[in-house]
Amino acid sequence: MYRVLHRNLCTLIQPTAEAATTAAATTAAADATVTNFKSISQDIFKEQNFKRLVDKFKKASDVDSFRTKNSFYGAIVRRLAVAKCFNYVEDILEHQKQYSDISKEGFNARLITLYGKSGMHRNARKVFDEMPERNCTRTVFSFNALLAAYLHSSKFESVHRLFNKLPKELSIEPDLVSYNTVLKALCENDSFDSALSLFSEMDKKELKPDLITFNTMLDQLYSKGRFEEGEKIWNQMDVKGVEPDIRSYNSRLVGLALEKRTNEAADFLVEMEKKGVKSDIFSINALIKGFVNEDNLEEAKKWYGEIAKSSYDPDKTTFATFVPFLCEKGELKLAIEVCKEFFNIQCRVDASLLQLVVDKLVSESLISEAKEIVEHAKTNRYSRYKLNLPADE
Repeated sequence: MYRVLHRNLCTLIQPTAEAATTAAATTAAADATVTNFKSISQDIFKEQNFKRLVDKFKKASDVDSFRTKNSFYGAIVRRLAVAKCFNYVEDILEHQKQYSDISKEGFNARLITLYGKSGMHRNARKVFDEMPERNCTRTVFSFNALLAAYLHSSKFESVHRLFNKLPKELSIEPDLVSYNTVLKALCENDSFDSALSLFSEMDKKELKPDLITFNTMLDQLYSKGRFEEGEKIWNQMDVKGVEPDIRSYNSRLVGLALEKRTNEAADFLVEMEKKGVKSDIFSINALIKGFVNEDNLEEAKKWYGEIAKSSYDPDKTTFATFVPFLCEKGELKLAIEVCKEFFNIQCRVDASLLQLVVDKLVSESLISEAKEIVEHAKTNRYSRYKLNLPADE
């Protein structure tokens, strides 16, 4: 009986032990892969010489798992593009075409997207056009990547032209993402009538606009002074059953402020918060800008004061709007306090803004205060500003 029980117990334990060994090996391999990628990525990130960086990146691309790291690809390409090293962007991305992944639509769409975000729309189009040569089917997925590439490259008219042309040629049915991309391009190009027409066309295609659709339209219409059209789109949100978010509300706040209806905008902000949508710095900036435009110093000061009660800090736009207004109104004491707040939170602003304050203080014979601003600017931790102070002062 003992031998039978022992044999049965061993039979039960053995597979479990084997499974545990296999699992441990799999985990170890996964950990090694993660560690290896971390080591490789850190080496590439730390590389300051772009030629060596590109060579290391291309070598790392030989590893299958490395080619799945979309965010890492994006970070490196963005770094090269910001440095205007477009030849190196092309070197990295063209190198990817040698791998078997290039037969997959997703991989092609990634290359198209990376080229687009680098402003290299012609290269993006070339990748798209070459897909049939690789036996890779082009669907609305890669088509949308192409539209976005032209959008990121600021080729707004081309986005609309491709939208009208390619679906018929390639038997592709545009989807909501396609429409949202074209709407964005039309709005960026100030082609608002065409955007509104396309928005209406979505109903005929039985495409329900989403929050991205509405926010794109609201942001552009309200900010460009097309308030009445913006209001029509705003009302459509309720009809279509789309709940506005903070970005939607901020767009309308901007629209009301531009219409010099800032008191109404302030009431609207209160209404917004009662609905559970918390205001942010963009909300307050809209009100400050509105009251500055209406020459209402007290209300502008009041809403700047609201920032101190909130969980967020003023930003570059806050200072650029508020500080010149304070100088214009002779509120130099408050202007100095606001500048000190700017230094405290280490916010980057244009040096001309600080120079304006210094010049105004000097013109009012507040020399020691002007020197204080200049010294703060010199020793600011992240952005040291060189400001001019009259030599004879």
